[in-house]
Amino acid sequence: MRIVLENVLLFLLPTLVYCGIRYLRSEKRALGSVLNEAPLVLLFVCGAVLVGGLRIYAAATAESGRPDQEYVPPHMGKDGKIEPGRMK
Repeated sequence: MRIVLENVLLFLLPTLVYCGIRYLRSEKRALGSVLNEAPLVLLFVCGAVLVGGLRIYAAATAESGRPDQEYVPPHMGKDGKIEPGRMK
């Protein structure tokens, strides 16, 4: 659920920023009129590029193990604290 929410907010971020700036700079205009005049296709494309770029960056920088490594899942340590999972 958190990942979906992050992606939706990131996708809508350009539209929210645009509408916020236009609303604050306008003289007592309704938010609906600001949204009607917005270049929605361009803003949605920018949002999609933002989400896609972040996903590509996350995949490229994620640490992954070598084929000969073994994954050790999280477990309870000797001192009673949970030790995070790691590649061994």
